[in-house]
Amino acid sequence: MSLQNMEQLNAMHFDVLREIGNIGQGNAASSLSQMLSQTIDISVPTVKLLDFNESVEYLGGPENVVLGMLVGLKGDINGMMLYVLQKNFANSMLNAVFGKQINDLTELDEMDISFIQEIGNILAGSYVNAISSLTGLTIDISVPTISIDMAGAILAVPAVEFAQIGNSVLFIDDSFIFGDSPAGGDSSEIKSNMILVPELSSLETLFSKLGIEV
Repeated sequence: MSLQNMEQLNAMHFDVLREIGNIGQGNAASSLSQMLSQTIDISVPTVKLLDFNESVEYLGGPENVVLGMLVGLKGDINGMMLYVLQKNFANSMLNAVFGKQINDLTELDEMDISFIQEIGNILAGSYVNAISSLTGLTIDISVPTISIDMAGAILAVPAVEFAQIGNSVLFIDDSFIFGDSPAGGDSSEIKSNMILVPELSSLETLFSKLGIEV
């Protein structure tokens, strides 16, 4: 049976996507730890099937200002990944490297955005490499396109794709824990939300490579 929409995904499919996310997030944490020279741990990612309105509300509501990084996928897997970062994520990164804090995402300057774009490369590359290492599939990613706007406007781009794959998208909720463990000192947990919009045929290819029926 071929996938007609995302609603056909079952618990096993979500377990696989969660494990891929776990591997990708672990790779990203290792890369970010080296870049920022600080300890970074992860929590197990949550994978949800959400519609457009639910996704917007999960990100703090349509008027909440966020930073979106859109990454295109091409090759054996086609589609897009949209990372949505809140102000505290940007502040954790900027403080570690530049020793600065912002009050609002609109305060980011050209150097800040270039730096966060590199973070986007790490996040997207880690996730894609996790898929490739498990399946042997070849996937190319585009340079992240960054937008700072209200969540409703940021999600308008993948929303165009929503209608082609059904009413829902894959919403992946990651958490990075910066600093020492709670028992050993200060630490802070920040979220990195990713919306994955693959072509349905690409999802079929992914699960088929892993020996899972769709």
